Amino acid sequence: MKVVVPSTPADAKGLMISAIRDDNPVVYLFHKGIMGLPWMAKNRRSIGPVPEDEYEVPIGKASIVRPGRDVTIVTLSLSVHHALDVADELAGDNVECEVIDLRSLVPMDTDTILESVGRTGRLLVVDEDYLSFGLSGEVIARVVERDPTLLRAPARRVCVPDVPIPYSRSLEYAVLPTADRIRRAVLEVVTA
Repeated sequence: MKVVVPSTPADAKGLMISAIRDDNPVVYLFHKGIMGLPWMAKNRRSIGPVPEDEYEVPIGKASIVRPGRDVTIVTLSLSVHHALDVADELAGDNVECEVIDLRSLVPMDTDTILESVGRTGRLLVVDEDYLSFGLSGEVIARVVERDPTLLRAPARRVCVPDVPIPYSRSLEYAVLPTADRIRRAVLEVVTA
């Protein structure tokens, strides 16, 4: 079974075509925050052109959506947009974040992650899942199991704490991986 999670309209189409054409079962996840629902705030990055021609986005291949030299941010779905917002902001302070959009959870493109961490020496994983037993721990485990010497600083995670998601909007944003939480984590990892 394969699992894909697009973050852009173009990737959504390409991954859907790839999923339909794949002989294996493919779970296709799409975050409500980038669907264009009228009651949700939209991130400007989640709206974009979609080529009309037929194309596939390869399942199992991550995308480096922003090159950088100081820290690797591995993320997916709506958190890609938050990470890019933070990367743009911190570039003004001479902190260059490399942002990787996983696009596919199973199979995961571990090679792209390792190559990026090899360049930056620092790793931050941003995921809108719970801190425990999730994607963030898996990404970090793959890096340290393959080559722990790549890391010049301890890896960090920005995830949902192990608490139920609050119903109140302000409390919900307090636990989600927002741009503020990502920014603080990036600054902590680059100064470690």
